[in-house]
Amino acid sequence: MKTLEERGHLLTEQINPNSRNLDQLSSLEFVDLFNREDAQTLAAIAAAREELAKAIDLTAEKLRSGGRLFYVGAGTSGRLGVLDAAECPPTFCTAPELVQGIIAGGAGALIRSSEDLEDKAEDGSEAISHRHVTKLDVVVGITAGGTTPFVHGALQAAKARGATAILIACVPAEQVSAEADLDIRLIVGPEILAGSTRLKAGTVTKMALNILSTGIMVKLGKVYGNRMVDVAVTNKKLHDRALRMLQDLTDLNRDDAGYLLERSGRSVKLALLMHWTGLEREAGNELLAKHQGNLRTATVSYQNQQD
Repeated sequence: MKTLEERGHLLTEQINPNSRNLDQLSSLEFVDLFNREDAQTLAAIAAAREELAKAIDLTAEKLRSGGRLFYVGAGTSGRLGVLDAAECPPTFCTAPELVQGIIAGGAGALIRSSEDLEDKAEDGSEAISHRHVTKLDVVVGITAGGTTPFVHGALQAAKARGATAILIACVPAEQVSAEADLDIRLIVGPEILAGSTRLKAGTVTKMALNILSTGIMVKLGKVYGNRMVDVAVTNKKLHDRALRMLQDLTDLNRDDAGYLLERSGRSVKLALLMHWTGLEREAGNELLAKHQGNLRTATVSYQNQQD
């Protein structure tokens, strides 16, 4: 029988001295304790700022060259990766294939516990093979405790295929090492509820993924200023947001903004380019394509040509 690995030394498994009397706190004391502990997530992000910035630049370069981004995880970590990937198409109008989430146990693990499947490194490796990962791709392994075999199997397979491998973990590197091109450690300390990494570890992971995916999309020209000009206009809320963006960034009233939006095929980015340059839809699309979809670069280039 295989000896069960001892994990008590891991930071994510240790006992938090600040919450030893958790079951004796009033509700207000309980909330205040959470608030104090969650403040550590901000410090953890600040400590990992350089690594996060490198991850943004590395990944944007790969995606600009035709690569894809994969998040790989199990349990809470896997669900957070799938969530971030799923929010990219509506927010940035990306193809579903561009950013993908891979969770141990597949789609079923999103709504029911499948944590036992995280122990199979071969499943992580198979997931990478199944998606035909190449040297153009980036694979981000997410594992709060740093030891998840499914994640390590995926990262090893990714590196073997020449892909860029990035690890996100909430334990120090001296506790758990990893073979990755970039090692991001988000150190938030022991959880209030011992070992429950859906808490601080989950929160700081969500923060890191927010920064990573948004930063990448900004680098890819999906944002103008602080506006999501590549938003997919798929419901009333997003239609209203698109119209307000056009009104705010131009001198158009709401009716004229609506007409322009329809002429552009409901593309805010293209509508703005058409308005600022006088180009029609087809020519505007060609100009955007020439500048890899970057609205600011395309607009400045056109204006310089006219001067």
